[in-house]
Amino acid sequence: MNHAAVRAARRPCTLVVCRGCCCGNPRKHPGTDHAWQLDRLRAGAAASGGRFTVRTTDCLGPCDRANVVVVQPSTAGRLAGGRAVWVGFAMDDDCTDDLLSWASAGGPGIAEPPATLRLQFIPPPREARVRTRR
Repeated sequence: MNHAAVRAARRPCTLVVCRGCCCGNPRKHPGTDHAWQLDRLRAGAAASGGRFTVRTTDCLGPCDRANVVVVQPSTAGRLAGGRAVWVGFAMDDDCTDDLLSWASAGGPGIAEPPATLRLQFIPPPREARVRTRR
């Protein structure tokens, strides 16, 4: 097995944190400490022993639901049927705690999300457009 295949086989759960035009923007959401949230997520990933990672990306699309975080399953989670989950309105400490807890437990396909986090699940932008056309 080549090195790329070995790395892919061990890919952990990943939190993809939107930091585009609206998410992470203190002018649009002044009551949220966006930098602190990202620092907490990164510190949680560092302390997890590799169970999950955090990365940022440019605008994911559903700006009316900022802050958006996509929880991508690990390789094992995907093999178990887990799919990426979009979380909207991820701006407070409780949501951040729930994201950290779920990712540490394995994320989609491995662990059930906290019930309160489930209330913040949103459809991916493409899925939302398809539903609107029906």
